[in-house]
Amino acid sequence: MRLERSLPLLGLLLCAVFPLVSFLIGLSSQGEFLVEISGTTVTITCPLEDESITWDPSGRKGDTEERKFIMRDHDSTPANLSCSSGNKKHKLYLNARVCANCEELDTLTVAGIITADLLITLGVLILVYYFSKGRKGRASAGGDSRPRGPKMQRPPPVPNPDYEPIRKGQREVYAGLESRGF
Repeated sequence: MRLERSLPLLGLLLCAVFPLVSFLIGLSSQGEFLVEISGTTVTITCPLEDESITWDPSGRKGDTEERKFIMRDHDSTPANLSCSSGNKKHKLYLNARVCANCEELDTLTVAGIITADLLITLGVLILVYYFSKGRKGRASAGGDSRPRGPKMQRPPPVPNPDYEPIRKGQREVYAGLESRGF
């Protein structure tokens, strides 16, 4: 399949994959603890649906609101937490890193950044492909700049004036050169 025909298919595939991934992430979180981190505040929601939920924070201080346990000014140390209602009990090992100066990004922003990065990369790839498409058979201009064609007769090299042949009427130039007898 040629590249021109597969590009729309690739774009359609990218548009279909991101909503599907976010839907599957939402389905997998049912029946599990929901942990939300905002700055140094950690909010944990118990998966039990009952109204009378008791939290065992194992020495941690926090506020309880319905199904939520809120730890303000969390110091990023690991914690064992559990919530229970009647004979049902869920345990959680929390190892959340928090910072006061961190910026929060929601899922849509992160997906937008990733999508924009992929589209820009794909655009650069297409531009490089189309601009290099017509240059396949050309020789590079960097090395040898002589024209490549049928071999032609080269003119004889310019003679060196130090080895110029003796011509008639110019003996005075070479008058000092006498043949010496042995």
